[in-house]
Amino acid sequence: MTEEQKKQVASFRFGVICDLVNGVQLACGEQEKLIRDKCARKWQIPFSNKTRISRSTILRWIRLYKNSNGQLESLYPAARSDRGRSRALDQDTALALIELRRSMPKATIKQLIEHMYRCALVVPWVSLSPSTVYRCLRSHGLTGKAAAVPVDRRKFEAELPNELWQSDVMHGPRVQAEGTKRKTYLVAIIDDHSRLITHGQFYLSENLGCYLDCLQHALLKRGLPRKLYVDNGPAFRSRHLEHVTAALGVALIHAKPYQPQGKGKIERFFRTVRAEFLSGFKGSSLDELNETFDLWITHVYHQRKHSATGQSPFARFSANLQCLRPAPANLTNYFRQRARRRVAKDRTITLNGRLFEAPVLLIGRQVELLYHPASPEQVEIVFQNSTYGMARLVHLHVNCRVKRDKNRHTEIASADKARHYRGGSLL
Repeated sequence: MTEEQKKQVASFRFGVICDLVNGVQLACGEQEKLIRDKCARKWQIPFSNKTRISRSTILRWIRLYKNSNGQLESLYPAARSDRGRSRALDQDTALALIELRRSMPKATIKQLIEHMYRCALVVPWVSLSPSTVYRCLRSHGLTGKAAAVPVDRRKFEAELPNELWQSDVMHGPRVQAEGTKRKTYLVAIIDDHSRLITHGQFYLSENLGCYLDCLQHALLKRGLPRKLYVDNGPAFRSRHLEHVTAALGVALIHAKPYQPQGKGKIERFFRTVRAEFLSGFKGSSLDELNETFDLWITHVYHQRKHSATGQSPFARFSANLQCLRPAPANLTNYFRQRARRRVAKDRTITLNGRLFEAPVLLIGRQVELLYHPASPEQVEIVFQNSTYGMARLVHLHVNCRVKRDKNRHTEIASADKARHYRGGSLL
């Protein structure tokens, strides 16, 4: 199993036990009931064809996580003995199968499987069997035989600030940017208890980078939530986002596909933005849009009484500051992207079109590179969970002046020697 797959499994396991390790004190009976509920559920376990989790397994995950003082690496799986066998359906394949079923309601299971393979809708490690497809469709009421039962939906509200954040993206107006008219997207995160907007900002894209930037601003300003409730868009299903939230001790929860009712609070906020803010916006640039929006949030939305709570979002959020978890001092390090590269014989590593130098000891080794997309020239080298410092950009003209003695030590030649070498046999 690769490192990325191990991270994926560890993030899933944390999502299962987050209610039991997030610091909330539960009575003995409440904890046992919560564990029984988790054992009774059907799960889509990454890289496994199982759908159930036993009580002993949940307790073992809790013990490993607590004994490691909250290290996500403690939930990494051990080496598997069933490599090569078919795994459970991943979320992308299941969503594609459900959408295909809706467009082909009269197709047989065999026809659906053939169409999935023909259209390349199945990831390489998933093997579609008729029983697996049938169970997936039956769980979503798409077999044609399952009785249609009413969905039990209930109005809910988080008990304390930062217990639950909801997040989504809204299509915004067109503004002048980069010499042309560009469409904007409002990425916003709302606190479920107080309705306070922990951060909201208009971007020129709705990709993962924009969402991570918004999330990082929210965490810096308002602290760490216990749960983050998001949609099923490509940015929200990112494995990188799963790893970031799990490493911070935040449970990432995805809304059920085609059921937007669970995100009612953020959707209601977007309706307010359209009716009150965008209808009166007169600017033309992205900076003007964000500056005006920030002023409206701070001085209008956060200060007036909310119809559902009877308090202003700012007053309700600040009434329970003692329960907030501050963000770690090195928060930006949690958002770094990871890439794996093998160090070449000349000590070089290529990342995003840039050439870096690694230590001599790592020649021929496969290392992990940690970097921020906003500052790609700052790259940290990690090998076997140990840091080897920051990689240096390759300077070819400096390297041509490096000489080595018999002990393999290096030094920079003087300018005179460099000129001599250029006139001699080096060049």
